[in-house]
Amino acid sequence: MLANLRRDNDHMVLEWQDEDREGDWYIQVLLRDNNTYQLEYRDGVAAEHYQTLTVSQEKVLQALVSWAAGKPEWRDDFMWNNISALFGPPATEATDRPAV
Repeated sequence: MLANLRRDNDHMVLEWQDEDREGDWYIQVLLRDNNTYQLEYRDGVAAEHYQTLTVSQEKVLQALVSWAAGKPEWRDDFMWNNISALFGPPATEATDRPAV
């Protein structure tokens, strides 16, 4: 499936489902227009959502396979950025105004 990704927002998602674990557990990859792979994973909650970029399809494949097998070292070949701020609650306007 990874080899068949096309540019322009073609992506795939692997999800871990376990009745004993709450939250969203997944890894996903997007093939960007510039032939760069955008790899992301979430460990249960939005605060644990990370992203990296690579041009190596082989490294992405190894990460996907190792993640699915539950091997913790699958992250080691990348520099990860926590992007949890993208998934935080929307900013709200102040509703309390000073009395006039």
